[in-house]
Amino acid sequence: QVRLVESGGGVVQAGGSLRSSCAASGPTFNTYTLGWFRHAPGKEREFVAGIAKDGVPVYTNSIKGRFTVSRDNAKNTMYLQMISLKPEDTAVYYCAARLGLAILSVATQYDSWGQGTQVTVSS
Repeated sequence: QVRLVESGGGVVQAGGSLRSSCAASGPTFNTYTLGWFRHAPGKEREFVAGIAKDGVPVYTNSIKGRFTVSRDNAKNTMYLQMISLKPEDTAVYYCAARLGLAILSVATQYDSWGQGTQVTVSS
């Protein structure tokens, strides 16, 4: 399994921006399909975005047009650029990896997880 470490969370006012990163260990990063999930208090873990091995992204509807997922296979890193942040985006954001080809929105289909990074958006 690949080891994942998130960074780049923080506190920002509504309308602000953040970029989170997910750094992976090991030489096989480009063989993984990747995803971002978030978990807010009192809610279930939610799929946010995913990116295939070839860089094709998928987004959940609530963040389309505001979040951009990307990956740099040379740096073993995935990114989540977040703009126009809203208080309802407040959550712990996790990156995840799976060896399958499909970008899935079900958390149990991912094999490896990071420890999470807190994103807090104040109103």
